[in-house]
Amino acid sequence: MRCLAPRPAGSYLPEPQGSGQCATMELGPLEGGYLELLNSSADPLQLYHLYDRMDLAGEEEIELCSEPDTDTINCEQFSRLLCDMEADEETRETYASIAELDQYVFQDSQLEGLGKDIFIEHIGLEEMISESVEVLEDSGRKSQKRSFPEELPADLKHRKLAEPLAMPMVTGTFLVGPVSDSSARPCPSPPALFNKESTPSQAQLEDAVPMPAPPSGSLLSCLSVPAGPIQIIPTLSTLPQGLWHISGAGTGVSSILIYQGEMTQASQAPPVHSLPKSPDRPGSTSPFAPSAADLPSMPEPALTSRANMTEGSVSPTQCSGDQEASSRLPKWPETVEQFHHSLRDRYQAKPAGPEGILVEVDLVRVRLERSSSKSQERELASLDWAERQPARGGLAEVLLAASDRQGPRETQVIAVLGKAGQGKSHWAQAVSWAWADGQLPQYDFVFCIPCHCLDRPGNTYRLQDLLFSLGPQPLPMDDEVFSYILRRPDRVLLILDAFEEREAQDGFVHSAGGPLSSEPRSLRGLLAGLLQRKLLRGCTLLLTARPRGRLAQSLSKADALFEVAGFSAQQAKTYMLRYFECRGARERQKRALELLQAQPFLLSHSHSPSVCRAVCRLSETLLELGEEAELPSTLTGLYVGLLGPAARESPPGALVGLARLAWELGRRHHSSLQEGQFPSAEARAWAVAQGLVQRAPGAPGAPELAFSSFLLQCFLGAVWLALSSEIKDKELPQYLALTPRKKRPYDNWLEAVPRFLVGLVFQPRARCLGALAGLVAATLADRKQKVLNRYLKRLQPGTLQAGRLLELLHCTHEALDSGLWQHVLQGLPTQLSFLGTRLTPPDTHVLGSALVAAGRDFSLDLRSTGIDPSGLGSLVGLSCVTHFRAALSDTVGLWESLQQRGETKLLQALEEKFTIEPFKAKSMKDVEDLGNLVQIQRTRSSSEDMAGELPAVRDLKKLEFALGPVLGPQAFPKLVRILEAFSSLQHLDLDSLSENKIGDEGVAQLSATFPQLKALETLNLSQNNISDVGACQLAKALPSLAASLLRLSLYNNCICDVGAESLAHVLPDMGSLRVLDVQYNKFTAAGAQQLAASLRKCPHMETLAMWTPTIPFGVQEHLQQQDSRIS
Repeated sequence: MRCLAPRPAGSYLPEPQGSGQCATMELGPLEGGYLELLNSSADPLQLYHLYDRMDLAGEEEIELCSEPDTDTINCEQFSRLLCDMEADEETRETYASIAELDQYVFQDSQLEGLGKDIFIEHIGLEEMISESVEVLEDSGRKSQKRSFPEELPADLKHRKLAEPLAMPMVTGTFLVGPVSDSSARPCPSPPALFNKESTPSQAQLEDAVPMPAPPSGSLLSCLSVPAGPIQIIPTLSTLPQGLWHISGAGTGVSSILIYQGEMTQASQAPPVHSLPKSPDRPGSTSPFAPSAADLPSMPEPALTSRANMTEGSVSPTQCSGDQEASSRLPKWPETVEQFHHSLRDRYQAKPAGPEGILVEVDLVRVRLERSSSKSQERELASLDWAERQPARGGLAEVLLAASDRQGPRETQVIAVLGKAGQGKSHWAQAVSWAWADGQLPQYDFVFCIPCHCLDRPGNTYRLQDLLFSLGPQPLPMDDEVFSYILRRPDRVLLILDAFEEREAQDGFVHSAGGPLSSEPRSLRGLLAGLLQRKLLRGCTLLLTARPRGRLAQSLSKADALFEVAGFSAQQAKTYMLRYFECRGARERQKRALELLQAQPFLLSHSHSPSVCRAVCRLSETLLELGEEAELPSTLTGLYVGLLGPAARESPPGALVGLARLAWELGRRHHSSLQEGQFPSAEARAWAVAQGLVQRAPGAPGAPELAFSSFLLQCFLGAVWLALSSEIKDKELPQYLALTPRKKRPYDNWLEAVPRFLVGLVFQPRARCLGALAGLVAATLADRKQKVLNRYLKRLQPGTLQAGRLLELLHCTHEALDSGLWQHVLQGLPTQLSFLGTRLTPPDTHVLGSALVAAGRDFSLDLRSTGIDPSGLGSLVGLSCVTHFRAALSDTVGLWESLQQRGETKLLQALEEKFTIEPFKAKSMKDVEDLGNLVQIQRTRSSSEDMAGELPAVRDLKKLEFALGPVLGPQAFPKLVRILEAFSSLQHLDLDSLSENKIGDEGVAQLSATFPQLKALETLNLSQNNISDVGACQLAKALPSLAASLLRLSLYNNCICDVGAESLAHVLPDMGSLRVLDVQYNKFTAAGAQQLAASLRKCPHMETLAMWTPTIPFGVQEHLQQQDSRIS
């Protein structure tokens, strides 16, 4: 036998070619050769082929490891080996890497049955069969009477099989025979084949090459079986059913017949037993191969891919029904199958009523970025509308988004982000429903766990507790099911919904999370192990969360990020129609839509599914009353209308007590509460009956409740701030979060509280706070109103950041106070920039209302706001907006839509308002968008109907190019081709901190455009890797700019004396040039003297900056003394 096991100590490398001995496998300490082999970069296949290339005839005979009790690892030794592996963490990780390789080799389900044959092809069939024959003979010899010495070979262990194979031999998987008779014979049926008489034979097998079986079912017609007796040796017994024929006539390769199945009892061959199995370890047919029970952490396909097939259970007489019968075999063990069906049945139970309404929302690929250069917090990047990448493939695209970034055994972390109420939790439930309906066949199990169920103290939790016990519906835990999950983590989808509730437990990425699933730990440790890809390694982890604070920094480690886009206007209408259809009130659908369209503010807020549902509930209530129904114009009025009837029926103090709970839980970043936290049992029953809280059971014995929506919790928290006497008046302004605080800033987790608080305090008492708590209790808010009014009127809107300015507009809109509203409008600056600030539909509506009411002209900067096309059109179409800037791609798309609708006047007005001054190209997309804009102008110029230049192109005066050293040389030729279209260009800045490096080629391309740039005054070519070649080309083209160019900068390039001489020669011709900067180049004193001499001929020049380290200090000082304009 050729042993591939390393020595216990020393080097694992094979001995030189001259040595024919191979060390036999011995059990020794793990710190020697085993870890050296596992941690080495040696290719195992090279070791196999190295041994295969050895010439058996010219080397010493190879010792057979035929004594399992002395030369091989028996079951007890292997158990001790596993114990040592489990005790050593480094060894565990190393063997886990080998497990990944093993799964990679055998991961194709179509080749599972041929796994051993594939390895045989690498190791060599000759060694496998020789080992099998000799081991079987030795085993049989032990059980028989001892033979006489003269009947035995001279050396039992070192005998050489030199005789050719005289007859075919069947090993249970192979039938090997000579190829002397190459004529094809009719193949008998399988029973006839194995009823032939067989006699013992000792012969050396010639090289045989196994081939995979073709998928055809009619293989019997192509078998070439030599005549003669057949020896049956059943050694390998777990290959797929069927017959394979491999013939190599004329090549010295034996004819091979592969047949899988139980041999018929009619066979006259004497029984020959295969290698004994390990005791009490099912599934192992060799002392060298551990069973699945021995290695629970090894990948399942490599060890248990045929665990459900019993040896010898398939009859060889089966023909056409074999494949059908095998397809009916159970896919999993019975307990796993039962658990799978119970889990699927549980997720198939969809909630009845409005909770079960499913309107598919769009998911968009996003990325996280820092909120500012000095802040470490990350938030969602504000992409332009044209940059959005919707997941058009739906759920399948989302789940496959990270597959290209991770290996087959790496955990894939996918995060679905979005603001509160955008439908993240509902989408997570839809994933579970889709799996239950069979739409996700790549997963065997899906576990959807709300994170409010994970608020448990203690350090006694294991992975099985997270999967089976801590979910919303505890599942029966079974060790066999859990073992299967550990073996096949790639078939598991774990959904952690509302992950922001664990935001307070920061540091998941850096917390200790060991790889062992059996170790008890805290829930924080379990989550850390999952995020660090140590626990359940290889699964798909799907998170839904709000990207806020430290949590966003942790989520930046995710492989793929998506954002829930919310409802469009059409989707909101669809949801309302389905709501009333589900409630059995189709006759009210039309009237409900009319109510919603009559309130544009609520219609804009309906992009949030949570608000859309609240609008539907209030519309239903108003339509049932039969009076002249009208929806409120604020969010505060919406939730007052919903809670007003419930508050009138509440037990004493129930509403205030629930409001206090909402505020206190929100300060701790929680939305779930225990039943014992309510002020009374009556208050709990009232809150559940009115739908303010809903049951969300967690662990057994600890039933939980959660607020029905996040906005409802925010509203109740604002009610507590408005009615509570415990909140000091001077502390109230901090909860509006409109002014930054350097010390102890307010953690605005309940982000909707400021708007609700201002609305509750300022709106009329009778229809606001009085409708909730009574007029007597509402009088407590009078003093708070004065405090907030004084604070808001001290604010200067022109000094606020864009985000806080929008929040101030929302608060004053909720207040419905004309004096406060006018004060804010008067303070609005005429130039409003929202660059990099996300603009949602409600923001667009409030901003447009403020601009119209202000009665002044405004200029808007809407770049990088993510504003939707309808919102962009509504804002820039206002008569009070005289100029606006927006993403080029979004603006061009808006123009095209207006042209298609035939709105010519509005299109012309928007073209006149649009400006790109100044324009800075920071990406390839910016250059392409600018090129598209120029192309539109050229198209207009060639059209008779739309003659004239685009004002945005015609009036551009400053253009900056800063793409860096990689993209700069690629994008600059595209920019050069459109430069001539900017007839008013005065400032061309090609300098970048990271260096554009356009080089001499770029300078040559740019120089060709100088005759068209008649108005160019400033040309900055600093840090562009320009040499003498580029400087000479530039000098030849500069006279084209002699009448306009004022400033030329060639700072930090590679210009030497030749280039300096060329520039010096052209300087007298540059009549308008005032400043020339050639500092930090490579010219020497000769070049400096030529420039200084040329400067004396240019009295119009003001400054020549030419200091460089290559000019001697004395020369530089002497030149400065001669001409003070030199620096």
